[in-house]
Amino acid sequence: MNLILFGPPGAGKGTQAGSLCAEFGMVQVATGDIFRRNLKQNTDLGQLARSFMDEGQLVPDEVVWKLVEDRLGDEDVQSGVLFDGFPRTVKQSELLVAWAESSGWKLAGVVALEVPDEQLVRRLSGRRTCLDCGSTYHVDHNPPAVEGTCDRCAGKVVQRSDDTEATVKARLATYHQQTAPVLEFFDSKGLVSRVDGVGGIDGVAGRIRTALG
Repeated sequence: MNLILFGPPGAGKGTQAGSLCAEFGMVQVATGDIFRRNLKQNTDLGQLARSFMDEGQLVPDEVVWKLVEDRLGDEDVQSGVLFDGFPRTVKQSELLVAWAESSGWKLAGVVALEVPDEQLVRRLSGRRTCLDCGSTYHVDHNPPAVEGTCDRCAGKVVQRSDDTEATVKARLATYHQQTAPVLEFFDSKGLVSRVDGVGGIDGVAGRIRTALG
């Protein structure tokens, strides 16, 4: 089964993707993970992506698609894919659909997590990230055991520049302008299931599974 998990920054896509992949045997293809690997390795593509992310902007379609297309060529994704953070624009959606049609790949559906902007700002501005392994924390409900130190790898935990309140608001404005139309694109194909993303992890997970039937 191939799915797209859709939603604004901070909607919980990464959290839900892990459990869905484990349950349905899919492989998570997350642009965030791909970006972090390139950023850590300081590749040319990673440097380019960072220049946009630090400003709270979306990475250009051509850069995103190149990363995703390369990932889709790997052997492990042939059993099923769960896209997390892709596609974010209509152009990316069109590139994916064109590739799917040419390769015989089938998209089963799009699960759209819906969360009000004010709650997303609270979620993201309190988020902290490990510079080494990418593990995420939150100052209110999931702080590291030792402030500033990752529980997983003992790396340095910081607030990313794109998690400040001002930058979060800019990211959400960009999302509504550029990304929300993706739902209309897939909705016209009868593929979208909208799910309330407010509440505990288990509650949201249950609603997703209900939407999937």
